[in-house]
Amino acid sequence: MSAAANVGVVGLAAMGASLARNLAHHGNKVAVFNRTYARTEDFMEHHGQEGDFYPARTVEEFVASLEKPRTAIVMVKAGAPTDQVINELADLMEPGDIIVDGGNSFFQDTIRREKAMAQRGLHFVGMGVSGGEEGALNGPSLMPGGSEESWERLKPILESIAAKADGEPCVMHIGPNGAGHFVKMVHNGIEYADMQLIAESYDLMRRGLGMTPDEIGAVFEDWNRTELNSYLIEITAQVLREKDERTGKPLVDVILDHAGMKGTGTWTVQCALNLGIPVTGIAEAVFARGLSSQTELREGAAAQHFSGPDAALDVPADQRDAFLDDIRHALYASKIVAYAQGFNEIAAAGKEYGWDIDMAGVARIWRAGCIIRARFLDTISDAFETGTADVSLLFAPYFKEAIERCGQPWRRIVADCAMHGIPIPCFSSSLAYFDGLRSTRLPAALIQGQRDLFGAHTYQRIDMPGAFHVEWEEPGHPEVQVSK
Repeated sequence: MSAAANVGVVGLAAMGASLARNLAHHGNKVAVFNRTYARTEDFMEHHGQEGDFYPARTVEEFVASLEKPRTAIVMVKAGAPTDQVINELADLMEPGDIIVDGGNSFFQDTIRREKAMAQRGLHFVGMGVSGGEEGALNGPSLMPGGSEESWERLKPILESIAAKADGEPCVMHIGPNGAGHFVKMVHNGIEYADMQLIAESYDLMRRGLGMTPDEIGAVFEDWNRTELNSYLIEITAQVLREKDERTGKPLVDVILDHAGMKGTGTWTVQCALNLGIPVTGIAEAVFARGLSSQTELREGAAAQHFSGPDAALDVPADQRDAFLDDIRHALYASKIVAYAQGFNEIAAAGKEYGWDIDMAGVARIWRAGCIIRARFLDTISDAFETGTADVSLLFAPYFKEAIERCGQPWRRIVADCAMHGIPIPCFSSSLAYFDGLRSTRLPAALIQGQRDLFGAHTYQRIDMPGAFHVEWEEPGHPEVQVSK
């Protein structure tokens, strides 16, 4: 097979096939390969007329069909399958060629792979791709990491297929090695929190106010014309309007309440713990999905053994609109906290791994194509551009005013839910984080005293530098305090 394609895609499942089509739609000559050739044949039968494709039966044919220096984008399952494909390609490629991993790989794996490929003279790029199957086809948000040289070569291709926001391609060079996959991981973590907050808002209206899915869908449609305007709010209204074909019931009522997850949310929380960055909203969203999967525990045990308050909220008809407005304010405030925590984690990782990440740029490339695209990302980008969000997004004037404006409604919602037994882990943990952030003194002093008593872990003082320890005569009876 002659070398004719300027880019190739390995893996023709939903995301890979859509990305290959997107590449071809924008004038690229695209080599395609799938381990099962029947899938390649199916792809060519249904989409071969959409552009210049070069199907390969073997990985050898695939590599041979690529113009030098070669560029291959891997779109296969994260983990061992990705390693296998990367190694097969590397064995056939030459120094200067580029391998791009466009899957949801863990960033530490990307760092490892980049180092291994560099030793062979190859460029390795870990690239986050957000937007799902539709985004991959019509314009995703792209987050590539890797060397500057590889970015300069990939830039024209990636800019051609990326989503556009105000005419700007939603792609930028995030940083070296694993930076791209790290930012995509945090994007997904924020997505977890955003979806959980929307779900809690729905639950409040459904269980608390007794509203129907159609009525709640109308509320979300209204909210999508406010500061909450976003892709997730938009599709929430669509989901709530959908009817089940078999039963005629609202689709949301026949879906098992077991939310799946593929790992990126969990990784976001684990990495935040390692970095010492609280991402409470994201963590609670992950835990909420975990609890949803424990169906037997919830329905078979807890529901039979425990009673609680009636979830129905006593909201008079003439006050319902005001209560819905409280929910909207609580949702917006909690959403701001989730984004603030996510950007804090990205900033901390940048310092830890030596990545000079353009935070304003990250917000810009999330404005279109990706799942968490939202109106207020323009404002987030401006806040980082001006430096007002450098410590925390919450301190930027726009978001500080928004949080303060939402404060009382937010507190009313959390209090009402606690009294009526409606679980809102993301709403309440986000409020607790905000209250902790604005506290000049937290009860951690007591914890540190406990640690010194049972483990001689020492403590610091507010009135002088150094580490100190109490010689505890017996539990609860200090005898001598010495400085170390």
